Amino acid sequence: MAWYLFFFLLSAFLTEPKPGLPENIRLVNPSFEGTPQDATVPTGWMACGDNSTPDILPGAWGVYTEASDGKTYLGLITREDGTWEKIAQKLRKPLKANQCYSFSTDLCHSSAYDGYNIPVKFQLWGDGRACGRGQLLAETSVIRHGSWKTYHFEFTPKKDLEYILIEARYANGIYFAYKGNLLIDNCSAFSICQRAMLN
Repeated sequence: MAWYLFFFLLSAFLTEPKPGLPENIRLVNPSFEGTPQDATVPTGWMACGDNSTPDILPGAWGVYTEASDGKTYLGLITREDGTWEKIAQKLRKPLKANQCYSFSTDLCHSSAYDGYNIPVKFQLWGDGRACGRGQLLAETSVIRHGSWKTYHFEFTPKKDLEYILIEARYANGIYFAYKGNLLIDNCSAFSICQRAMLN
C-alpha cells in the first residue's frame, strides 16, 4: 500500500505542470471533423485567401483514404496558377516567446485527387494576426506516402503568437507551380517541450 501511494504521488508530481510554465494549448477541432464536402472550412478554422477552399474528406474529389483519427480529415491542394490552400485558427492562449513547444500531426498524400495528384509539403506558421505568416514554426519535406504517418516538431516562437496557419506548399527546388495535395489529421495540442519541463 505504501509503495502504491508513493508511485501515485510521484506520477502526479511528474505530470503536474510546474508553476510559471504555460499550459498546453489545445486546438479547436484538431482532427477537422465535419460533414465530408468539398470547398468547406472545418468548424473552428478559417480560410485564408480567396482561393483557399479546403475540403473535408473522405468522399470528395475521389479521395477515400480513411481518417487516422475520428471520421474526417482535411485536404489541401496547390494549383498550377501559383495559388495554394491554407487555413488558420486563433489560439485559446498565445504561444509565448522564447518558450519551447512540441507539436505533432498525421500526414499523408492521395494518389487520386481529381488530378491534383503530385506530392507537396506541410508548413505551420505563427503570427499575431489572422492568416499571417510571421514565423515558420514547422515544415516537412514532400509527403509522398499514401498511409498516415505522425510527424513531430519542436519550435520556439520569437514573439508571442496568437494565430497559427497550416498550408500545403510546393516542393523545394521546383520552379513551376503544379497541382498537388496534402491530407492532414489528428493535430496535437501545443505542449511544453520535455526538456523545458525538466529544467
